[in-house]
Amino acid sequence: MTRPVSHVAIVGGGFSGALQAINLLRHDGPRATLIERRPRAGEGLAYGDAAPGHLLNVRAKGMHAFPDDPRSFTRWLTARGEGFSPDCFVPRLVYGEYLRDLLAREMARQPGRITLVQGEAVAIALPGKGARITLSDGREIAGDAAILAIGNLPPHDPPGFGPHLAPVLYAGDPWTPAATAGLGEEDTVLLLGTGLTMVDLALRLIDEGFAGRLIALSRRGLLPHRHGPQPPFVPIGERPEPRASALVRAVRSRASAVDWRNAVDELRPFTQSLWRAAGGDARARFLRHLRPWWDIHRHRLAPVVADRIAALIESGTLTTIAAATRHAEPHPDGLKVTIKPRGQSAQEQITVRRAINCTGPQGNLSAATDPLLRQLTADGIIRPDPHRLGIDVDAAARTVAADGSVNQSLFAVGPMTRGASWEVVAVPDIRQQVWALARHLSNAHWVGGEGL
Repeated sequence: MTRPVSHVAIVGGGFSGALQAINLLRHDGPRATLIERRPRAGEGLAYGDAAPGHLLNVRAKGMHAFPDDPRSFTRWLTARGEGFSPDCFVPRLVYGEYLRDLLAREMARQPGRITLVQGEAVAIALPGKGARITLSDGREIAGDAAILAIGNLPPHDPPGFGPHLAPVLYAGDPWTPAATAGLGEEDTVLLLGTGLTMVDLALRLIDEGFAGRLIALSRRGLLPHRHGPQPPFVPIGERPEPRASALVRAVRSRASAVDWRNAVDELRPFTQSLWRAAGGDARARFLRHLRPWWDIHRHRLAPVVADRIAALIESGTLTTIAAATRHAEPHPDGLKVTIKPRGQSAQEQITVRRAINCTGPQGNLSAATDPLLRQLTADGIIRPDPHRLGIDVDAAARTVAADGSVNQSLFAVGPMTRGASWEVVAVPDIRQQVWALARHLSNAHWVGGEGL
């Protein structure tokens, strides 16, 4: 005997969670309860806590929320009458408004089908069928299935840094207002990381009136590249061989022939299938040898943002260093940091007023402090993927338990599932993932009380 899935609980109301709920309604699927700890659902950290000067890293024409409606975002922009073109890079705050509007419109169109609950999920149990979510205030929400849409984990502390340092010396969370507050005009700030988070924090500091010196440090000192005109080339027409030696060699060879941007972009249609087909050794070699170059060419900067960063470097306001941190301790002038520059055997010391962790989001469950993830991991309901990029899931987004069994009623979407697909951190990939899962749940049935 079967019955249709009628209610899905979604933990996390940021981009992934809100879009998952919207797609359930668009596919005439089960009703949804959207659980979000923040006061407002539909935007998340990336689009809710952005500064006015923070822009999307993808042109407007590529930021539509639905695979089956590629003009959704540009049509919404046109209706606002603000003059954004399909090729422009829109402020992230504007994109947050778009997401909230999509959610509000769908809720108004189908009243009662989405319930918003503000609260923090701290535990999930999987009884004989369905899922039961417990919130920090003791409330419980039961559903036929649950979806983890928790976004990225906060950055881990780099070597030498941690809670032993006072918050005025080390900001472990770069997104809190305190991270950039209280700095003097002549202070030196160490930004730990040279990727997109560092770019955001550098511009935020400057926009807040900071006039001191910025030092950005990472092991390789690589900065994200800019979007821009690309040399003409003929992209590959078939998927490269996924063997470790062949894939690494092929990408490097193509990069020398058509430049790194093209070599990375032409793989986009094949990236997820390449990753899934590759064995553990091939994935490990990619992460070890290609990931830094992949990231800076795949996740690029809007031209105006790249120009601002270049100007900061040219003026001497921002300096980048390729080095690893070793130790950090309080100093009369702030913080004394011991570093080992790349390619050198000797260590050096620099003194800064404050260090800010800009190493970017992480996914290692063993280092997670989130109570829900700790409970699920401790109880063996979920497990880390083999490369500790996030939560282990199968091709259908079902979570995998510690014993290797698949949870039929607990799914996960968004960046924390990158271990299964690699490219699932940006809007184009997540919109496809949640769209596919909504279609599945809209046609799923309970079978004998044992699952979907």
